[in-house]
Amino acid sequence: MAALIEIERLTKRFGSFTAVDDVSFAVDRGEVLGFLGPNGAGKSTTMRMLAGFMPPTSGTARIGGADVVARPVAAKRSLGFLPEGAPTYPEMTVTGFLAFTGRIRGFRGSELADRVAHAMQLTQLDGVRLQPIETLSKGFKRRVGLAQALLHDPPVLVLDEPTDGLDPNQKHEVRSLIRQMAPEKAIVISTHILEEVDAVCTRAIIIARGRVVVDAPPAVLEREGQSLEEVFRSLTLGTPAREAA
Repeated sequence: MAALIEIERLTKRFGSFTAVDDVSFAVDRGEVLGFLGPNGAGKSTTMRMLAGFMPPTSGTARIGGADVVARPVAAKRSLGFLPEGAPTYPEMTVTGFLAFTGRIRGFRGSELADRVAHAMQLTQLDGVRLQPIETLSKGFKRRVGLAQALLHDPPVLVLDEPTDGLDPNQKHEVRSLIRQMAPEKAIVISTHILEEVDAVCTRAIIIARGRVVVDAPPAVLEREGQSLEEVFRSLTLGTPAREAA
């Protein structure tokens, strides 16, 4: 059976600058992939191409077997995407925004109401359900973004910094939710928080200068005497990291 996420030789150039350079990997159901790299390494560009927000210069990306360029609607039906900054309509209430998102996805009536209520329950938003989004803290706004990604119960989740702005208790709750959902989904998490990778990820990919330089379970790196922190620091400082077996 094909992986839920398939990326093959994905490349993105902006003029003479290559932001993502021949990246390939796949993510199966049940995997939680931590996607890391120094600033400017190409993480967000890769995720935007995977989500269909940015066309690749070359290469392909598929979600649930659907090419994100050739079959964008089919691909996005299987995708829950939390982008950087979690853009919303700030004047809408939390309930209003999630209902709006659900209607775009084709839900109506009691099913729409049930899905909105369930998404708010998963992300613990009931207490602010009637507040305009613009009045919320950064952490609550992030949780609204996560709720819209979960609303249609997609098999694939692509989450860019899902715990950004959350307090320690909220981070723990979101990580617990990710672990709870993991067996039934393929999940990619872009994060700068190495503790998060150790806590929830079954596998880590580190990219630098647009290319994959490490692809291994965190436990394998630790077994070979390399912590994620050490590998990440070596790339940030520009020194080569040893490849994991």
